Amino acid sequence: MATIKDVAKLAGVGVGTASRAISGKGAISELAMARVTAAIQELNFRPSNAARALSLRQSGMIGVFVPLFEGAFYSPILACIDAELRAADRHMMSASGYGHGSEAEQALNSLDFLAQRECDGVLALSSHVSDKQFLALHKQGQKLVVLNRSIPGMKSESFSADHYYAGQLAARTLLSKGHREIATIQGTDFGPDIALRMDGFRSELAQYGVTLRPECQVDGWFDFASGYAAADQLVRLPHRQFTAVFCANDVMAMAAIRRFTQAGLRVPDDLSVMGYDDADIAAFTTPALTTVHLPIRAVATQGCRHLLNRCYGLNLSVQRHFVPHVVWRDSVGLGPCKPVAMDIPAPEPVS
Repeated sequence: MATIKDVAKLAGVGVGTASRAISGKGAISELAMARVTAAIQELNFRPSNAARALSLRQSGMIGVFVPLFEGAFYSPILACIDAELRAADRHMMSASGYGHGSEAEQALNSLDFLAQRECDGVLALSSHVSDKQFLALHKQGQKLVVLNRSIPGMKSESFSADHYYAGQLAARTLLSKGHREIATIQGTDFGPDIALRMDGFRSELAQYGVTLRPECQVDGWFDFASGYAAADQLVRLPHRQFTAVFCANDVMAMAAIRRFTQAGLRVPDDLSVMGYDDADIAAFTTPALTTVHLPIRAVATQGCRHLLNRCYGLNLSVQRHFVPHVVWRDSVGLGPCKPVAMDIPAPEPVS
């Protein structure tokens, strides 16, 4: 395998000149560049990533932490980040929660794992690491960008859509169709983004005098099994006191539709179901799922670009405006009450 010394020798230039030609950094004459280019082609030379890392004191690697590798939410995020890094000739080292202890401890262990592997920067998506813990990592000098969260004191390093507003949109959707008796399948202990969407949902309902009954608020774990179990709990109530169900993610909504259908309820004729996230599969369920689109792909992509700029001095364009919107499909129908005229903006055009 040819080395940079071989390229320099064949081109009749010094090793430093050959290095500058290959890296694209530093002054070099047109003649020397032409000789080095010809030598590279003749030798079929490929630069060593390890050698480049040593010379630049960078690994070319960005660490990515997500709680899980699989699932309708996390898989697209990883795919977007990987594509963005490859476009910049960088690579991804990923980690998920592992080890013993709480979810927060597992996440912190993973972030430490990535730091010890000499990642040039880290993208982190965690609902369980506290604001204080993220701030501590940031103050240690680690190049860290947090996705799907807004951390006080780390505004420039936080990329997230407005979950509170997204929750308000979900409430407006159901109110606009005449639903005032509403159940929820939620998850109260899953971090700030979950709390914000549910707070926005309840706040918007309260503006119109709608209060959620305690027995109609059921917790789930954001997977299919817990969505099914939560729906089972709702159908077993002595008297069905709701005409619509808002689920805090699409996966639970899909599973809930399955259980409601098994119980003899027709969605949306007898009961409306609304999700949150707009997972890829949401358009292909029966019925297709009405949901709040969370622009998480854009959040991940823009957060990654910001980190690339910070780590490598690039000048990639970065935007921070991520607007959720309602995706109208088939799982929400008319309720028994008078529909409320609501402000539900159409999706903003993609720039």
